[in-house]
Amino acid sequence: MQTRKLGSSGPDVALVGLGTNNFGGRIDRAAARLVLDKALDLGVTLIDTADVYGNKGGSEDSIGQLLGPRRKQVVLATKFGLPMDEAGKLRGASRRYVMQAVDASLRRLKTDWIDIYQIHYPDAATPIEETLRALDELKQTGKIRFIGCSNFSAAQLEAAQSAAERQHLVSFICCQDEYSLLARELEKDRLPVMQKHGLGLLPYFPLASGLLTGKYRKDAPLPPGSRLAKSAHHADDLLTARNWRVVEALSAFAAARGHTLLELAMSFLASRPYVSGIIAGATRPEQVEQNVAAVGWTLTPADLAEIDRITL
Repeated sequence: MQTRKLGSSGPDVALVGLGTNNFGGRIDRAAARLVLDKALDLGVTLIDTADVYGNKGGSEDSIGQLLGPRRKQVVLATKFGLPMDEAGKLRGASRRYVMQAVDASLRRLKTDWIDIYQIHYPDAATPIEETLRALDELKQTGKIRFIGCSNFSAAQLEAAQSAAERQHLVSFICCQDEYSLLARELEKDRLPVMQKHGLGLLPYFPLASGLLTGKYRKDAPLPPGSRLAKSAHHADDLLTARNWRVVEALSAFAAARGHTLLELAMSFLASRPYVSGIIAGATRPEQVEQNVAAVGWTLTPADLAEIDRITL
C-alpha cells in the first residue's frame, strides 16, 4: 500500500483509506468486522468516521469494539459538529460543546486519543478563534494529535488558518471535501488556499456514491439496496444529464485502455499530489480489495488532458 504524508506536517497515511459511514447503519457489527479486517490486512491505515455516522454514534461504537489492540496500527480520524440529538443542542463548535463531543467520541472509540479531529461543518454561531482555542487545549492534553476541517469554503478556510497563525494556536493539517471526477469544483477556489497553507486533501464520495463504479446504468432501475435507491433526493442531485454524459465518456475512455471506470476514478485522485488519502467506503470486503487495487493505473499527461476535456 502506497503511503503519503497528510499535508506538510501530519502523519503518513495509506493512500486508500476506509470510510466507515456505513458502520452501525447500513451494515451490522459482523459485516463491519469483515470490512475492517480486510482493510487492515491490505495495509489500510487511515480509518475515518464521525460522531453522527451510524445513527449517531453507531460507527464510532463499532470501531471501538472492533479495533481492540490494533488501535495503534491506524491513524484514526473522526468529526464533530453535526446534531447528535433531536433538539439540536448537541451540535456546533463552541468550546463547551467541543469538550463534550471529544469525550463522547473517545468513550465510543475506546481510545485515549484521536489522531485527526475534524470540524464536520463550519459553525456560523461560533467564532473560529473559540473553536481553535478549544482544540489547541485538547492537543495540549493529548486527547487529539492533529486537527482538520470538512466542508469549509475558501474564505472560511483562509480565516481559520490566519486566526491560528495570529493567535499561535493549533491549525488544520487537512481538509475533507467532496472530490471526484464528477465534482471538481474545489480546484477553482479551495485548492489554492489548501496549497498555500500546506494542507492535505482527503476526498470523500470519491466514487460519487457508486456512479463512478459502473453499477448504475442510464434509463435502468437503480439496484435494490444501493445508496441512490435509498435516497431519492441524493439520486435526483447526482443522476443528471451532465453526469450521465460524463460517465459514459469516462467509461469509454477507460475501456479503450483496458481499465474499468472504478480504476479510472481512483487513479485520477491518486494522480493528484495534493490528495493525501482517499476516503473510500465499503460494505463488503471485496469492495475494499477493489478500492485498494484501483489506484494502480498511472495516468499519462495525455490521459489527464483528455480527462480534463471530458470532465471540466
